[in-house]
Amino acid sequence: MKEQLKAFIFSELIYHEDPSAFGDDGDLLEAGLDSMGIMRLIMFAEKEFGVILPDTEIEPDNVQSLNALENWIKQAPQNA
Repeated sequence: MKEQLKAFIFSELIYHEDPSAFGDDGDLLEAGLDSMGIMRLIMFAEKEFGVILPDTEIEPDNVQSLNALENWIKQAPQNA
């Protein structure tokens, strides 16, 4: 899951960072992930992993890093 997220983020949302040098706890927001990027990332994750990521849970702590994203997605309800 984490590798799929990383591949999407660094091919579609953050172009100026070297993904191989970006750690799982690296700050995605500081690296340039903006609000539009977060929305695209959520849509990708919902489709790719079959989950529902509620709007009420969109907060910096859940999208700060690859580890945070993975934890949020793992706790999300499955899309029926």
